[in-house]
Amino acid sequence: MGKKKRKNKNRIYLLPNLFTTGNLFCGFYGLVSAIQGDFFKAAVAILVAMIFDILDGRVARYTGSTSRFGIEYDSLCDLVSFGVAPAILVYTFALQTYGRYGWLAAFLYVACAALRLAKFNVQAVKESSYFTGLPSPGAAGLMASTVLFSLWFGLEQPVKHIAILIMVYIISYLMVSNAPYFSFKKFSFAEKHPFYALVFFVLILTVMAAEPPLTLFIGFLLYTLSGPLLLALRARRGESVQVSSEIQ
Repeated sequence: MGKKKRKNKNRIYLLPNLFTTGNLFCGFYGLVSAIQGDFFKAAVAILVAMIFDILDGRVARYTGSTSRFGIEYDSLCDLVSFGVAPAILVYTFALQTYGRYGWLAAFLYVACAALRLAKFNVQAVKESSYFTGLPSPGAAGLMASTVLFSLWFGLEQPVKHIAILIMVYIISYLMVSNAPYFSFKKFSFAEKHPFYALVFFVLILTVMAAEPPLTLFIGFLLYTLSGPLLLALRARRGESVQVSSEIQ
């Protein structure tokens, strides 16, 4: 039985890996678009990569096709889509005007994303409602939505705003910090009240459709801030948070 289980873990399953490849394609397309100066397409591609990243994990779990190959492949694709692509996007969009400090910020972001993925690759996976540190898709989502918000807001090109430089340094630290972030994997309310969860989902879509650049930016910003706030709240109460070591 144990031998059969190990054999299944080493198998290569087509369906979830197709979604993972879609993640990689969007990340690479975002990278190329950023280099060409098409920042809108680059930011959207990174956000679409997040959708593929969510789907590949869900499909693998629901079909029982989780494998070690899939985990490693997903991590490599995540490094491109949520590490290198967002760093190049923000660098070409706003950081290159800061010279050395700009490319060092972009490098730090990529390094922290790689360290995060490597750290959790060697840890045992535990089901939990929280991640340790800001998940790399969430970090990339904030970077991409910041670019979309800046374009929507009409910031003059080339963009030079110290807040973006500081944000990149903070995000980099949060990815390797101990701040707890809700994983959305255990959502008991949706299971117990599917109708109201559907209504809430429709409401969220409606709000996002009103002004996508603004609502996406606010949403990712609030999620990023939720980790330090929750950590401070739990520390004040003297409580601990059970966190997940699942790769993100």
